[in-house]
Amino acid sequence: MAMTHHHVLHIEAPSGSPNAKISLPASKSISNRVLIIKALSKSQDKIENLSDSDDTRVMEAILASDGPFFDVGHAGTAMRFLTAYLSRTAGEWLLTGSERMQQRPVKVLVEALRKLGALIEYAGEDGFPPLKITGTLLKGGTLELDGSISSQYITALLLIAPTLEGGLTLLLQNRVTSRSYIGMTLRLLEQAGVRSIWKNNEITVPRQSFLPCGFTVESDWTAASYWYEILALSKSGEVLLENLRLSGLQGDEAVSYWFEAFGITTTTTEHAILITKKEDVRPSRVFLDFHENPDVGQTLATLCVAKGIPFHFKGLETLRIKETDRIAALQKELSKFGAGIVVPAPGELKWDGVIHPDLAQDLPVIDTYDDHRMAMAFAPMALTGKPLVIRNPGVVTKSYPAFWNDLRQAGFMISEA
Repeated sequence: MAMTHHHVLHIEAPSGSPNAKISLPASKSISNRVLIIKALSKSQDKIENLSDSDDTRVMEAILASDGPFFDVGHAGTAMRFLTAYLSRTAGEWLLTGSERMQQRPVKVLVEALRKLGALIEYAGEDGFPPLKITGTLLKGGTLELDGSISSQYITALLLIAPTLEGGLTLLLQNRVTSRSYIGMTLRLLEQAGVRSIWKNNEITVPRQSFLPCGFTVESDWTAASYWYEILALSKSGEVLLENLRLSGLQGDEAVSYWFEAFGITTTTTEHAILITKKEDVRPSRVFLDFHENPDVGQTLATLCVAKGIPFHFKGLETLRIKETDRIAALQKELSKFGAGIVVPAPGELKWDGVIHPDLAQDLPVIDTYDDHRMAMAFAPMALTGKPLVIRNPGVVTKSYPAFWNDLRQAGFMISEA
């Protein structure tokens, strides 16, 4: 079914246990990194199983284009990676994005690139896109960078590091957030023949040539998290997640052991992961630190409210600068289920497990704020026995275009409201 972003979907739970074989989307985090690596290495080798998400399509189209004007839409990864890539690519470029993208800060990255000799001007508000970039020869060296802001800034610099005169050393200040995503970048560079040294908070990438290599992109663990949530909210069931691997490449693999507390077992098969729930167990409360995997914060918050489990989450600082302010969005939308979520400190979310009946809506209508993860994390809450409505369901194309069809396959009743 073709779907615009302005549709409204009515969602009801399956009548029986979910039992499905799901072809998950490829990881867009891996896809976007290997697209930049392929462009830098000028490799003709094929990328297998490239993501068909909006973000990756945008990146692929821009890298294949010879025009001077690029609009990344909502694609934050593309904005950050391309800022670095275009800075060392001969030509004059204008890089812009959606209204929300023009509110997402890029100053840390721009300042770092300027120290390497990049010629970048702000075409609008200082510190934010759109950016006017004149590609030039960049010189490497040593940069100090705040590691607590966004791992995408660090990745953007690491991807171009092998091409810089003298290579690059990054000294990361403060606690590094999403270290797993930095590790992913270095491992993918290694597959393309680029060696690096990461010791404590210092990363060094010498100047060197890329070796031509093909990539096969594995399925996305963040997308898998919604299926773990679905099983955790069901009495029993099993879901086969194709092309998913426990490779250690994606930090969101953590869900494979976090969900053991909800009675879910994870079994590796040759080309897939089988997740099974045989008994309905649940923790009495949940304490988690999301420093390594902030993208599954919404999955766990919605799950805990749906099951009435008090929680205290930390490490969610970057959620404020995502597709929307995800902290505020979670507070507002979970209140429609009667949950008063508080923010005890920056990057934290806490709930006492109390449902306020006067706040709870009979038919919760969920706003998605142009954020794919809001739609996908909230949809499984229909399994509480209370149907719900999702506004703007088309936002899922950003990372998981087949999401609604996959839910139907698992027995969810989905209709246009």
